[in-house]
Amino acid sequence: MPYKYGMIVDGKPGFNAVVFATSGEADDAARELMTRWFVPTGYEVVRTDDAVTYKFDWDNGPQPIKD
Repeated sequence: MPYKYGMIVDGKPGFNAVVFATSGEADDAARELMTRWFVPTGYEVVRTDDAVTYKFDWDNGPQPIKD
C-alpha cells in the first residue's frame, strides 16, 4: 500500500500529491524536508489509496516517477 506524508503546521498536517511506495520512503522524505523547512513542528505518515508518484533516496531526495 502507498504512503504519503503531511507536514504539521499550526497543529494540522497538510498533504500534497507526493506519494511513495513504502512508509520508509515517506518517512525519510519527510525527515529530509524537516531539515530544510523551519515552520513545521513535525510530520505524519499515512497510508493512501493514491497512486505512487515519487521515489526517495538520501543521495537524490524525492524524485518523480516517470511514466
